[in-house]
Amino acid sequence: MLASGGLRRFSSMEKSKSSRDSTTALYAVQCGKCFKWRLIPTKEEYDAIRESFIEDPWFCEKNPEVSCDDPADIEYDTSRLWVIDKPNIPKTPPNTERNLHLRKDFSKFDITYIMPNGKRVRSSTEVERFLEAHPGYKDQFSVSDFSFTSPKIMEEMVPKSSRGKDSVGRKRKNEDG
Repeated sequence: MLASGGLRRFSSMEKSKSSRDSTTALYAVQCGKCFKWRLIPTKEEYDAIRESFIEDPWFCEKNPEVSCDDPADIEYDTSRLWVIDKPNIPKTPPNTERNLHLRKDFSKFDITYIMPNGKRVRSSTEVERFLEAHPGYKDQFSVSDFSFTSPKIMEEMVPKSSRGKDSVGRKRKNEDG
């Protein structure tokens, strides 16, 4: 997460009780000048912005169709589940797919990648094992091309019915007292 005064980038996901495998409905980035939210049309474009966000912050002027004088594309509100990505997560390697799986208690996402042969991996260690078992892919990507860093779920966006329960539905103990 970036320090106070820095830029934040969020993925917006429609709240859904029926599916915990996330389907990102919208990608948005916040302008570093006017702080308005701008929709990003594709996951690929969003990934490219996120990959170099610290070195190359996003401003409305990067999109010739909008300016800081225009109204925001989307408002930060509770109609959606908003999550914040960490900056500088590498783009998803070619022929792989990065998936986020929302835990039942809305506590975090589990990150998996589907490899070119269909195998699902859940950690850097599993990527390393995959590359050892399939050395032909070593010229396409390396372990450092994968990030299992989970985006942060904005607490105020979590449905009240899901707060205070762990992933198996039990009440969580209050850590403060």
